[in-house]
Amino acid sequence: MGVSNRWSLARQLLLVQVVLVAALVGGGVTLAYVDAERATEDRATEEVTTVAVTVADSPSVRTAVLGPDPSAELQPFAERVRADTGVDFITIMDTGGIRYTHPNPALIGQPFVGNTAAALRGEVLTETYTGTLGPSKRVVVPVTAEPGRVIALVSVGITVSTISAELRERVVTVLAVAGLVLAVGLAGSLLVAARLKRQTRGVAPAELSAMFDYHEAVLHAVREGLVLIDSRGVIALINDGARTLLGLPEDVQGTPVAETGLPEELVAALLSGEPRSDEIHVTDTGVLLLSAQPVRSRERSLGSVVTIRDHTELQTLTGELDTVRGFAESLRSQAHESANRLHTVVSLVEMGQPEEAVRFATAELEVAQQLTDQVVGAVSEPVLAALLLGKAAEASERGAELTLTPDTAMDAGTGGVDTRDLVTILGNLVDNAIDAAIAGAGNGRPTVSVTVRQEDGELLLRVADTGPGIDPESAEQVFRRGWSSKPADGPAGRGLGLALVGQAVRRHGGTIEVSRDVGAVFTVRLPQRGER
Repeated sequence: MGVSNRWSLARQLLLVQVVLVAALVGGGVTLAYVDAERATEDRATEEVTTVAVTVADSPSVRTAVLGPDPSAELQPFAERVRADTGVDFITIMDTGGIRYTHPNPALIGQPFVGNTAAALRGEVLTETYTGTLGPSKRVVVPVTAEPGRVIALVSVGITVSTISAELRERVVTVLAVAGLVLAVGLAGSLLVAARLKRQTRGVAPAELSAMFDYHEAVLHAVREGLVLIDSRGVIALINDGARTLLGLPEDVQGTPVAETGLPEELVAALLSGEPRSDEIHVTDTGVLLLSAQPVRSRERSLGSVVTIRDHTELQTLTGELDTVRGFAESLRSQAHESANRLHTVVSLVEMGQPEEAVRFATAELEVAQQLTDQVVGAVSEPVLAALLLGKAAEASERGAELTLTPDTAMDAGTGGVDTRDLVTILGNLVDNAIDAAIAGAGNGRPTVSVTVRQEDGELLLRVADTGPGIDPESAEQVFRRGWSSKPADGPAGRGLGLALVGQAVRRHGGTIEVSRDVGAVFTVRLPQRGER
């Protein structure tokens, strides 16, 4: 593995930024130097041209050139102008190139070193030439007495060394600015790299990529649901399992939880921001166990991590186990009662009263057989018949009475309705009715009446009790998870049974009504397949 692969993402980014800033600053310095060099030369050319033209147009220069001793008048004048303008030389010469003036008086009277042909034609000549003072940027202009007649020439120049000195001054400023920009750029890069290092925890890009791949694989492989909700209540991340369990579309990521259409209780749990552990929630399609853990960074809330597990199968098995346990309890109770009755019969025989023993045994058998015959005769579906017999025995043991209404009639088969759902619906309704009837025992003997029949292509289940009834204002809330008229019992609390009833009814496209007669009356209608 190369060094770059071992470096953290922050360090690699810092290196890239340093190289980029250095390249930009270097390019800027180069462009600034070229621009400064061109500007310095242009300014020197403009300056010497202006001075030369001004001197050539001076009347005193024309007069002196035509006088008997031009050097005597022009040398002091040229030196004053040179000192005032800062140029390096001002040379005034005749048309043959013989100098009238020069910064070095010893060179007065000697030929000018340079080109004069263009100036003699009346033009302005600009050039870089090496003369007696070294390389210089110079201009040669004509002195005219009248249009078309050149009587003398004026050459003004600035040496290259002077131009270079001025350029160096400009370059120093450019370099200072470049150094400042480079320092600021490096400081900014260090700050960005430090922040990135804190956020990535110094992990190298290859490790980040592998970690992302692993996380993606784990996220989509687990069956349990995983939802990340940010501090704004928006779904930041959701895996396939969570979408399936919650019944959400694939593009739900980035949607506020409040806009997903989930049940209000579930939305409130997802957005609470409080720790939760194996909290039961009932949706239209299943029973879910929800756990949530808030995520914080330096006292700042980042949102919550929510895990969701499917509890539907376990809840169904638990319901079936409860039913079987109820059957077992009923059998135990019946065995206990049968033992008591048998002891009574034996005692009557031993007491020499066999006729009384026969009458007692026959009466008890008639009562038990009467209920069994009524249930089996009205309900041919074996699962429902067994459930009703078990519930009847349980009600009897608890001091209540379960009866079937005369119009109860159900043939074998459930018309496409799942028997487990029927057990869930009828079993929970009967359990709640027995509890309510016993709670309202002041109204007389606790009684629960059950109706099961098929009519108009629907399966009708009605359970009525002699309890205190349900407040009409609470009728719409009774099937919500957590609603109960009884105190909480156990870690999951109460209110799950009726919530499961509502879920099963909705799953089959049925309806459920809550009304009141003596006590509460629950009426469930389930469409039967092939008869809709």
